[in-house]
Amino acid sequence: MRQIAAWLLAGTLLLGASAAQADLQLRLKTDGLSPAQQQASQALLDEAMQALPPRFIQQLDRTIDVGWTDKMPENAYGQASLVSELDLNSNLLDSLTDGSAATQKTNRPHGTVRREMLATVLHELTHIYDRARLWPSADRKLVQRCSRQNNITGLIGLPDQCRGQNDRRFTLSDDPRLLDLAGWPQYVGRRGEREQNNHQVARSPDIYETTSPLEFVAVNMEYFLLDPSYACRRPSLYRYYKEHFGWAPPAKDTCAKTYAFLNAGNDFAKTPLGQVDPERVYEIDYLLAEANQNLVSRWGHSMLRLVICAPGRPRGPDCRLDLDQHLVLSYRAFVGDVQLSSWDGLIGKYPSRLFVLPLSQVIDEYTKTELRGLASVPLTLTRQEINDTVEHAAEMHWSYDGNYFFISNNCAVESLKLLRSGSANPQLTGLDNITPNGLLEVLKGRGLADTSVLDDKKRALRLGYHFDSFRERYQAMFEVLKKRLPIKQAEVEDWLSLSAEERRPWFAEADLRASAALLLLEQASFRKQLMLAQDEVKQRYLGARELKNGGMEKANATLQQILANSGFLSRPAELLGTSGYGLPQPTESQRLESESAARQKQLQSLTGDLDKEVRALLEPSRAAEIAACEANLKLLGEHLRALHKASGGFELP
Repeated sequence: MRQIAAWLLAGTLLLGASAAQADLQLRLKTDGLSPAQQQASQALLDEAMQALPPRFIQQLDRTIDVGWTDKMPENAYGQASLVSELDLNSNLLDSLTDGSAATQKTNRPHGTVRREMLATVLHELTHIYDRARLWPSADRKLVQRCSRQNNITGLIGLPDQCRGQNDRRFTLSDDPRLLDLAGWPQYVGRRGEREQNNHQVARSPDIYETTSPLEFVAVNMEYFLLDPSYACRRPSLYRYYKEHFGWAPPAKDTCAKTYAFLNAGNDFAKTPLGQVDPERVYEIDYLLAEANQNLVSRWGHSMLRLVICAPGRPRGPDCRLDLDQHLVLSYRAFVGDVQLSSWDGLIGKYPSRLFVLPLSQVIDEYTKTELRGLASVPLTLTRQEINDTVEHAAEMHWSYDGNYFFISNNCAVESLKLLRSGSANPQLTGLDNITPNGLLEVLKGRGLADTSVLDDKKRALRLGYHFDSFRERYQAMFEVLKKRLPIKQAEVEDWLSLSAEERRPWFAEADLRASAALLLLEQASFRKQLMLAQDEVKQRYLGARELKNGGMEKANATLQQILANSGFLSRPAELLGTSGYGLPQPTESQRLESESAARQKQLQSLTGDLDKEVRALLEPSRAAEIAACEANLKLLGEHLRALHKASGGFELP
């Protein structure tokens, strides 16, 4: 029995020793190194091993030889081979040995040379780990040969046959979930292909991460392991690494519960900086602006609506009535010029950015100005999917700067990518549609959009599932006029096509109800004239640039200032310069508040100047018509107040 017990004990010890040897080991090449250099180098490797996740060490079951080399570019820190070697730049060895590397500042992300060296070791080990998962030793030559035959230099799109027959695991760098979060989402409309260019370029800790998924994984591994604020700056990626390794390093005590955003509303008197709390988001709606006949609007416009509860209100259906709290996520082409070229939109000349807008402005923009209805359809997302989508939207708001293509990367495509990457809902994975109205139909077909809320039109209007075009309201007001006044026009468009002076004689004959209808129609006419004036100025502006007309110079300068200063509303990262990365942290809030307030104040001043300068550039007939509309509005206001007072009501303001 003792012999058997001894044999079992010996076997257990041997198995334990074998298992220990199977874990990752870093073996320093000591040839040519002094004792002090060996000690400093070993301390660096020991610190790297202590920083690595236990599962990483267990799965990367090999010995990696680490040495110093002078055969490396001066600005490089290190490089790993495919399998089991890691070389460090010998130019850095002296500063590591004498300790000066720990205090020597650098303009690289980690701050000091010593910290960069540690990050480099972790970075290169991650490359070896990543390759080891993709290329088991038996299949490595097959993978390399197959990749060359398919002209593949990275891991995106690696065919299944290139993975070998014995291992079809995803690596980190070709895991679909990681690629979605990292900035290589699926092409919409190409059935599973991945986008080749990464547009999450703003607020990056190291722009090198966007060159390939391989580098993205390694760069972010550095920050996951070394930066205690990583969990707050890149929360979705932090969760990904934590779930993959079943472990995470110590993080900051707590992250902020809200996400900062810049409200791109047109009320420049308000400070644009705001906060959104995912826990106050009751639902997310697919918000569709219905189509019209304009070239860029004939398929509608896709947006997402955050149904946000008022402070203190529990999440529930009543939150849908808190319209002043609701926000709209709208991918739009940021046009750095007053020119909007259809050709430029087709070839992707415009930047595509995620605007955050107040719902009230979006309603006015589409229903009153463009005379388009809005359908707001709830998406059937879980609580976690809602939270994750809001979080991802915040990350995109601060990092994304894409290219807007009217056909292949339009508002519908961008909205679908945001939903797919944010929620990780499997029903969205194979969903492909590039038109806004078509996307709603597909979402409905997958059970992801509840269009039944639109079936009862009156209820939909009352509860905010539909916002009707003001065209119907204008026509209804026009019917009031036809009943009370002997006007000859048949449709509201005919009435609005009259000049302001032709409409004015009817004011004196209108009773209280007809005067109220006239006021609404006169406001519509005024908005129409402003739209025509805007187009007129645009055409004159473009012609003046070609003819070098000096009369446009002052307005041109103001327009350019507005465009330059308003860009921050769609690309808020520029307010913080090169400091920090990812989501803004409380330490950056003071600068964010002061910078955004200063820009907004300047915009408020510039828009006042532009109004005066642009009016001076209008054709005399257009300027006269706008002035006549303004006079009509004033006259109708006075007439309404007089009628109301005569009827015994209180005096209107």
